Amino acid sequence: MGKTRISTDGPHFLINDRLVYSEISGSHEHARGLLMNARFIQGIFDDASGRERYTRWGRNRFDPDANTDELIAALPEWYRYGLRAFTVGLQGGGPCFTINNDTIENNPFGTDGTSLDAAYKARLDRLIRAADELGMVVIVSYFYGSQSRRIRDGRGIRNAVITASRFLRKAGHTNVIIEVANEQDNPRFSQHPIIQHEDGMAMLIDLAREESGGMLVGCSGNGGRAYRQICEASDVVLIHGNGQTRQQFYNLIRTARAWSGNKPIVCNEDSQAIGQLEVCWKTHASWGYYNNMTKQEPPAYWGVLPGEDTFFAMRMAHGIGIEMPEPAKEEQYYLQGLEPEMVYRGKRWIRLASLYPETINHVDYYRNGNLVFTSYDEPFSINFGSNWAQGPVENCSQDEQWRAEIHLRDGSVLVKQTSVSEQQRLGRTGA
Repeated sequence: MGKTRISTDGPHFLINDRLVYSEISGSHEHARGLLMNARFIQGIFDDASGRERYTRWGRNRFDPDANTDELIAALPEWYRYGLRAFTVGLQGGGPCFTINNDTIENNPFGTDGTSLDAAYKARLDRLIRAADELGMVVIVSYFYGSQSRRIRDGRGIRNAVITASRFLRKAGHTNVIIEVANEQDNPRFSQHPIIQHEDGMAMLIDLAREESGGMLVGCSGNGGRAYRQICEASDVVLIHGNGQTRQQFYNLIRTARAWSGNKPIVCNEDSQAIGQLEVCWKTHASWGYYNNMTKQEPPAYWGVLPGEDTFFAMRMAHGIGIEMPEPAKEEQYYLQGLEPEMVYRGKRWIRLASLYPETINHVDYYRNGNLVFTSYDEPFSINFGSNWAQGPVENCSQDEQWRAEIHLRDGSVLVKQTSVSEQQRLGRTGA
């Protein structure tokens, strides 16, 4: 029996029979029973096709055990801000921007689903036990679209659910929620109708619950999507907020709640768009922060980094009722992506992080004095594609100057400007 036992009571989460966050003196009523979380999907990542490609982002090698240990080392800091759960994937996730998923082999399952790689098991077990010691919950995701093809057929999928669930049960973990598949309606699952179809997924949810000894189970769909039969079969209704406006996200939560039978609703993947948090406080749904650049493009930087991570952590803490000093106004904005090591083949992913993105009307970006892009939507990235996706800036050099003119909704304008060399001089890195 672990130290941390997760359970539910209607729409609320309990840890060791107490509403989550009720242990914090002064916590807000609207936060109690929620499970604020982050997507740390690559926490046990490896690539059997070769690790050389992950010698980047300022790292001189990639080691899967070190990667897991670095995540474990970062968890206490996240816990202090109020994070109580994170998602890790047996088949990982992404990366979205730099390396073709189809060329990665990150899969612990045998082709018939009856075996689970010993090294993956060891990393996952170590990670879950470290979270247990802290009082944190791990959402263990079994299948990821681009890796699922490595399992032969529907029988193999069923076997894999049994294999993974029995492993978790035998290990005696009490701080786990199972996500059977990450976005089961993703086209990447097309060769496995048992995952893509609602009735097949409902069956797999039942199978995971039975074989795990009664662990909480759910399954997510693509951003903005929920399915009645899956909601009804789940113990925890998992949704993704990717690509949604706040209104669309609100509507998604209302739909899921209508089908859920008063079960907890957890968004365990959204974006860096922390304005979405306000929807969750209002609707009593848990939110999942997703930083796809620093937390999903291996090798990850697992700590609370300057800018996006810090602003999310502060907004989360504030919403829970954890006292945090308010930074000065000029420190509430950070020009992200110009850290010296965050470059890949001359490409950078530049965006403006903000503690209060709702106050921004638009951001104008200037490269060496020339206007190159205007971003109107959070998280205010150059080459904006969605709240979780953006295109790169090509042919970046170290000494070019970048300026962001931040046009606030109150009519005022703030300026943030820097260069890679300036960031390096100041010692600002992604680490």
